[in-house]
Amino acid sequence: MSGNTFGSSVRRLTLTLAIVGGSPLAAQVDLSGTYDVGTLTPLERAEVHGENLYLTADEAAEIEAQAAAFVARRSEASDPSRDAPEAGGRIGGYNMFWIDRGETATSVDGRFRTSILSRPANGRRPPMTPEGAARLEGLLDAWRIVWRNPDPTTTRNDGTAWWLELEGPGPYDNLEQRPMAERCLFGSRSTAGPPMLPNIYNNHKTIVQTETHVMILTEMNHDARVVHLAPEEPKGTVPALLGTSFGRWEGDTLVVTTRGFKDIPPLSGASENLEVVEWLSRREDGGLDYRFEVSDPTVWTESWGGEYGWRPSDGKVYEYACHEGNYALGNVMRGARALEREAAGTRTGE
Repeated sequence: MSGNTFGSSVRRLTLTLAIVGGSPLAAQVDLSGTYDVGTLTPLERAEVHGENLYLTADEAAEIEAQAAAFVARRSEASDPSRDAPEAGGRIGGYNMFWIDRGETATSVDGRFRTSILSRPANGRRPPMTPEGAARLEGLLDAWRIVWRNPDPTTTRNDGTAWWLELEGPGPYDNLEQRPMAERCLFGSRSTAGPPMLPNIYNNHKTIVQTETHVMILTEMNHDARVVHLAPEEPKGTVPALLGTSFGRWEGDTLVVTTRGFKDIPPLSGASENLEVVEWLSRREDGGLDYRFEVSDPTVWTESWGGEYGWRPSDGKVYEYACHEGNYALGNVMRGARALEREAAGTRTGE
């Protein structure tokens, strides 16, 4: 008996047992595998596209060619005789060796998309409610106070210990003041989710499926989501950073509902009232179709969502030892102490 025939027989037997035994389980497929979710398609649609959800094949090819040309330019060898960067200037972070957004635009049902978001119709997150806007402003106020930064969208780096001019604690007094992503406690851009969104690098995910659970391991930042295969939310759960996920089968599609978040989920702007529903189904090429719906009535005026494809990958998800090699975090603190010593010497005339 061939593997495909054997698998089909097992699925038919599972469905028969479910019907005969009165079980709520439907026919299941195995979603296990490793996937690359990187894509050139942006989460939100550029306003120039309006409510147009689709790109032509030529437009998608042009985007891919432009991205490839950009990567080629940025990957050229550096000039060894170049001058040092301007003092106090921004020199950037990673070079293109580390960045991997993907090489193609995402397609759904064979058509290229202008954005991952498809709901609302303009492909952009809806406006915030007054309560949500006030909450976000409160978080930004806390940022301004804690980090002593008058503009939370930028960094202030003028080569001096500017925080000594302010009253109260400074932004570099101890390691736990630094943002959680900087401390490698979770990945940026809701990459582990929910919803699980593409990042600028480390875009691999591995799914391991058993009869009772589905585990989704995210390459960045080594987060592992555990989905309980149960029709209702497990009892006795407590608020968690990634919430509590429970799933059910609708035919060959796994439907995952997640709620029970802590007060600041990884999804930017969301609150503890966040609820996310996700749909994962197998594609003919071995990849997955991933669809999601985000609801948080205290933050957004309406729900929003979208879909994109996860490509099958032969790559491996290596350990993301971010904190073990996080020399930058210690150097941030050392640099702050050096600037403070320099400021103290300037004041004393040393």
